[in-house]
Amino acid sequence: MNHILLNKLKYCLLLFLSIISASKIHAQVKERNLLMSKYSLDFISKNIVSHNQWKPYPNTPDQWRNTLTETQISEILGQANKALETPIPEITASMAMDFVRSGDREKHGAASYGRRNLLMPLIVAESIEDKNKYTEKIFNLVWAICEESFWGVPAHISGTGLPDIENHIVDLFSAETGALLGLTDYLVGLKLDHINKLIRRRMYVETNNRLFQPMKKYEKYKWTSRTSPVNNWNPWIMSNLIMADLFLEKNETLRTQNFRDYLFHTDGYLNGLGDDGGCDEGPSYWFAAGASVYDVLEIAHSVTNSKIDIYSDPLIKNMASYVYKMHISDRYFVNFADADPKISSPDGLMMYRFGQAIKDPVLAKFGQWADSKFRKSIAVPGRHIMRVMENLKTLNKIEPFKNDYTGIKSTFIADIQVLTARSASDLYLAAHGGHNAESHNHNDVGDFLIYAKGEPVIIDAGRGNYTARTFSNKRYELWFTRSDHHNLPIINGATQNPGKKHEAKDVKSIGTELSMNLAAAYDSTALINTWLRKIKLSEAENQVEITDAYDLKTATSLQQIFMTTCTVNSDTPGLIVLTTPTDKKYNLTYDKKIWKVSLDLPSTEGMEYKSFVTKWDGQAVKRIMLSHTALKVKGNHKFTVKPQ
Repeated sequence: MNHILLNKLKYCLLLFLSIISASKIHAQVKERNLLMSKYSLDFISKNIVSHNQWKPYPNTPDQWRNTLTETQISEILGQANKALETPIPEITASMAMDFVRSGDREKHGAASYGRRNLLMPLIVAESIEDKNKYTEKIFNLVWAICEESFWGVPAHISGTGLPDIENHIVDLFSAETGALLGLTDYLVGLKLDHINKLIRRRMYVETNNRLFQPMKKYEKYKWTSRTSPVNNWNPWIMSNLIMADLFLEKNETLRTQNFRDYLFHTDGYLNGLGDDGGCDEGPSYWFAAGASVYDVLEIAHSVTNSKIDIYSDPLIKNMASYVYKMHISDRYFVNFADADPKISSPDGLMMYRFGQAIKDPVLAKFGQWADSKFRKSIAVPGRHIMRVMENLKTLNKIEPFKNDYTGIKSTFIADIQVLTARSASDLYLAAHGGHNAESHNHNDVGDFLIYAKGEPVIIDAGRGNYTARTFSNKRYELWFTRSDHHNLPIINGATQNPGKKHEAKDVKSIGTELSMNLAAAYDSTALINTWLRKIKLSEAENQVEITDAYDLKTATSLQQIFMTTCTVNSDTPGLIVLTTPTDKKYNLTYDKKIWKVSLDLPSTEGMEYKSFVTKWDGQAVKRIMLSHTALKVKGNHKFTVKPQ
């Protein structure tokens, strides 16, 4: 009897803890200061490797041949030879003005990124060959980049189109450019001296003026906030500034102080994470967020001879594990908000290193799996510069994949209120609560997605192309950001509103079920008292169940949306048959007495929408709308999705 009572008490305690943890909304800033609390300026000064002594990457032919195979070297040289023959893209004032004139970001971006993507393979190839074959092209590219008025993109300069050269600002791509110039100095700086000694001086002066000095006034940048959570801009920029500074700054006092400052700012990002380490921007952004934190830690570890090391901290481990917890199948990842549903080439080499660093065998295996499955060639792009170099060092060190990776069965990340669950027959559910002021927000509180056998069945459509409208006050005019194009109800004609107050309440995660009250996600025009939604993966029934119980002030209309890329057949009342491209069929059931079905195709016309032509492997995004025909102020309904 006592034994039974004890088990009941244990169960109640676990249930209570689950409910308490589930009801946490996205984390507020928590002053952990993992780096600054352990590593003072004095500690860093005593342990940082000097500019002349820090040699993190191969930079002689012999060192490269001890790192890469002849086949790998040949592949890099092939990319460099192609870059050698490619004209340097022209960047005009009109290209910069495209953003304010039409909202287009792509013409300027193609030219700007194009220059950097030419420079990276050239400097690596010249370091490998040491024959001065590529130096003149490198010289001209460096000069062209230094002559640019702004190293970032026009979208990041407050809509002026042209930059204010008297007021340099730091953005993602200016920081990456600094890192690229720093690596250029490290790999081929002496060769540039032989052409003209002023070019290396120019690289330092421009980087100092555009990056190192503006960062002294960091308070003007939202992504350095210490009072509210910051997004991927923080670690993405910090990882590049550290690399630029360590390679280009020869004054050891300044170099040490700046390095310490960049660690301080990285703490700011970590302070804004919840204890579970969830990334509210989604997995595709994690590769620029959590993975960039790892870039920072990897550089810090290297330049202090392993003295700086916070890899064992639970937050770092949780932040790292997020990426495999959000993996569905193949290239598909959970894609709430602006995250992409497919990541074309998940960086397995980086994830393998990260897994080894934090002693997480699942992440290391996930990295091995991703590398063996998706790496078809050696990539040396002008993006995430430090990561590219570390990956080159890892190519011949990664252990062979042994087909021993299996996806996570289920998880709940309380910080961002995301549940994932996978059945034994590979039916997959992801659902979330959260709020409508998350980074890269869509109005999607209570949304969910369903995959089966690795194929999308019910989807979050994802984002379109970034334009001027994407991050303006017109953002929620775009259909893919609105709740009426997510798997959510339209209540009395009202959709969800943006803002942190529009959030899920009473969120509970128990097993493979997520429940919440959606009322606050809508404004007062929805006339809701309560809207209790439960989303559950039932292992016993091998189905996903969506149950809504509602209490309205008045009842005028109700629609429920389902988004899909499947072929839709609604000929049988009460049943919608969803057929995937591989001809697998799934039944979406509803109560035929109270719902009628309609179908439409969201627009693919216009700059913001053109990516939807190809985003889902050419399958059109479709919106299924169920309209209630007998609505009362109180009621409940249920939908199920299961294999046929």
